[in-house]
Amino acid sequence: MMSAMVEPADLVDVERYPILGRDSARDVVAVARAGLAELGAAELPGFVREDALGYLLADSQQLAPLAWRSGGVGTAYLAPPPDEVPDGHPRRWVGPYSTGAVAYDLFPASSPLRRLYEWDALKDFVEAVLDVGSLYRYADPCGALNLAVMTEGDELQWHYDMTDFVVSLAIRTAESGGDFEMVPRIRSAGDEHYPDVAAVLAGDRSRVVTLEMTPGTLLIFAGRYSLHRVSPVVGGTDRWVGLLAYDTKAGTVSSQSLRAVRYGRESAPPA
Repeated sequence: MMSAMVEPADLVDVERYPILGRDSARDVVAVARAGLAELGAAELPGFVREDALGYLLADSQQLAPLAWRSGGVGTAYLAPPPDEVPDGHPRRWVGPYSTGAVAYDLFPASSPLRRLYEWDALKDFVEAVLDVGSLYRYADPCGALNLAVMTEGDELQWHYDMTDFVVSLAIRTAESGGDFEMVPRIRSAGDEHYPDVAAVLAGDRSRVVTLEMTPGTLLIFAGRYSLHRVSPVVGGTDRWVGLLAYDTKAGTVSSQSLRAVRYGRESAPPA
């Protein structure tokens, strides 16, 4: 199926997820909020209809070659450890990461994923689930919407997010690996629970939960307090996930340094 101008409402299973009106979506919102409260994640499988996935697959096939590749090692806290932290502390742990990302300004206006992201009904639904006040799409020309492209050997190390929530849409899974793994609410605002974190980083999987993230699944994830990673991708089928950025403040943009690392540039696309 070739990418074409398609209406967002034709992608979403609006019978299973009646997001076109807040009253009709009340039950779905309640279930999603319960998932966030219990697990730190609201997983909505089949959000995009199976017979409409071809539009997103064709879209991603065209976009994926534009991904900027980045990699290296990172801490679980996405920041260098303080000098006073001793050896062996979880803040000194580092793990490998490698991934690709297609920046928002490389998506054509006809992109089904872009049209879905720019659809007010989706933003309003996510806003209702999160229940944190008004939501706004990122104003960042690179970071508002991304296609994450992970190829064989790519992974994301155990880490916490620096934002309160992330919204993602699974488009294609790898042949093997590429699993989204999390340890729900392992820390809190008042307690880092370093011994528990250290156990996970050392290989303890007793509290690890794997989210299915089958194609078409929308995930609203509170990653600030839940340690999580993407396991290494195995095989020749790339893993594609749409990353949809919202914030509780209008006009949010990424730093120039983050753009340089994630997209290989600071602002406009190269000539």
